[in-house]
Amino acid sequence: MLESTVWRQYHDDNSFREKLAEFCKLDTVDLIEDDKELYAVLKAKLTKKELKLFAMDTAGIAQGRIKKEFAYTDEELEKAKFKLYKKLIQDKTRLSFRV
Repeated sequence: MLESTVWRQYHDDNSFREKLAEFCKLDTVDLIEDDKELYAVLKAKLTKKELKLFAMDTAGIAQGRIKKEFAYTDEELEKAKFKLYKKLIQDKTRLSFRV
């Protein structure tokens, strides 16, 4: 399930549910039960770059590789990550992941 997703390019498993719950400050039991449906909501709420950054950052990819992938400077990378994680904790985004 979800083998050809951006998430699976950087992770060996479909652990996005746990990471999403962690950053959205929700319990995993409160999230949409179906992984495909939850991932579709995640894709809808984030831009392609944000989704890729989320996958790479949570996979522990080196900052240098992330900066090279997106052609970011240190400051631009920090701003992009701040914007991404701020977006995930906003009610209009995080409540979309709930059942």
